[in-house]
Amino acid sequence: MFVDILFVIFVFTIFTQLLYALFFFIRLSFYKEKSNSFNKGISVIICAKNEADMLSVNLPSFLEQDYPKYEVIVVDDQSEDGTKYILKDLEKKYFNLKVVTIDPHVISRIGKKFPLSIGIKTAKYDYVLLTDADCKAHSKNWINKMTSSFESKEIVLGISPHKKTKGILNKFIRFDEFIVMLQYLSYALAKIPYMGVGRNLAYKKSLFFSVKGFASHIHIPSGDDDLFIKEVATKDNVAIQIHKDADIFTQPKITFSDWFYQRKRHISTSKYYKNIHKGLLFLFPFSQFLFWISSIILFVFHPDLIIICSLFTFRIVLYYFLYFPIMKKLRHFDLFFIYPVMEFLSLFVQLFFVLLNKRYKTNSWK
Repeated sequence: MFVDILFVIFVFTIFTQLLYALFFFIRLSFYKEKSNSFNKGISVIICAKNEADMLSVNLPSFLEQDYPKYEVIVVDDQSEDGTKYILKDLEKKYFNLKVVTIDPHVISRIGKKFPLSIGIKTAKYDYVLLTDADCKAHSKNWINKMTSSFESKEIVLGISPHKKTKGILNKFIRFDEFIVMLQYLSYALAKIPYMGVGRNLAYKKSLFFSVKGFASHIHIPSGDDDLFIKEVATKDNVAIQIHKDADIFTQPKITFSDWFYQRKRHISTSKYYKNIHKGLLFLFPFSQFLFWISSIILFVFHPDLIIICSLFTFRIVLYYFLYFPIMKKLRHFDLFFIYPVMEFLSLFVQLFFVLLNKRYKTNSWK
């Protein structure tokens, strides 16, 4: 009886993942970028807190964009290192750099929302493009690509892949980010957007003011990207941008504990998502988890291994075909052949994150 019940669960998980593939993820497989042009003014906003070293290396990539009319606003949020001196030197060289300094005596809530709000209110253009101080633009066409959909859309969701380095941790981090990108990009294409990444995100400034900025979730330290997008995104006002020239690269964490802290912070806002998004984001990894557990047990105890092997192979091959074009498009193809192993391992780490999520608190941002 136990084996029969487990077999039903096994089949159900495969069917569930087939539905995800056919209804959501295949949209990203066949997605083709539309050629649009946009030339209105853009305000690039970067918040920095004790990021002197990162700014000196990364900021020129944003200040030297091939775009006719834009400004770069750096909000120095009470930095205690040499940030202000780096910014003063860069101001002398770049006329399009505007620095806003938050004085040490100013009391604000924990998180990036206050300095980001200051940056958006300071922006002189109607379209804002957000990134972070520890990020670097892949090309001088970043603004061009990220704003190309603004003629018809109000929000553009970009991607921010981690740089590829040696080591299993880097592969693990990049596979985890691939799954995140797979979901939020696919759901946006399915007209149920739920998040973006603050390292590469663009929207009309009027959207920000229409919901009074981050007022509804100002008490939550994180969420300046996903909770905000959840609030202002509709089925028709969101575009995605995955062209390589629109990439924003960030340095991956080099220790598991650092990445672990970062990942916990990122998922701490998921409990505030809409029910439909929470359900979809829960069911997919849960079905994967049940698939792997039931597979292992059925391989040992089920009397008909041919059926189990056939169904197991079907599911694995299905996602090989699905991931082939997507991993190429998202510059993660080096993970293609080892995806089953990475998927299996990542599920248990995700489970660990979920169990710890309710206990997680943050008291800083950087």
